[in-house]
Amino acid sequence: MAYWLIKSEPEAFSWAQQMANGTEPWTGVRNHQAKKNLATMEIGDRAFFYHSVSEKRIVGVVEVVRVAYPDPTAPEGSAWVCTDMRAVGAMPRPVALAEIKATPDLQDIALVRQSRLSVVPLTPTQWDRLCVMGEWVDS
Repeated sequence: MAYWLIKSEPEAFSWAQQMANGTEPWTGVRNHQAKKNLATMEIGDRAFFYHSVSEKRIVGVVEVVRVAYPDPTAPEGSAWVCTDMRAVGAMPRPVALAEIKATPDLQDIALVRQSRLSVVPLTPTQWDRLCVMGEWVDS
């Protein structure tokens, strides 16, 4: 299993919408590195759902339930992809970006180093640390 962090502006697509929809395609990614990350995701991978811009915090956990396929929101014939994500649950305690930046063992996280990247990989150690910070018990 691999671990990820995916970002969405809550005004565009929020955690509440993800929870209400259950499973949702993760569309609209238009960065080549983020596309590559989406394309390597496998069924069962877990990701933190991060509200960017106005909130800047991890608010939930999703699971990949369909591997990369052509993004229906992209121009026909383009190479952009999406994956389907299923809501697993809300973070018991949302984890703010400021907390992440203040945690020494998370300084190498792509969220900090590549702040504009919308789909970032996490190491198992980073995932575990963020789970502890957010009081998330992985099942």
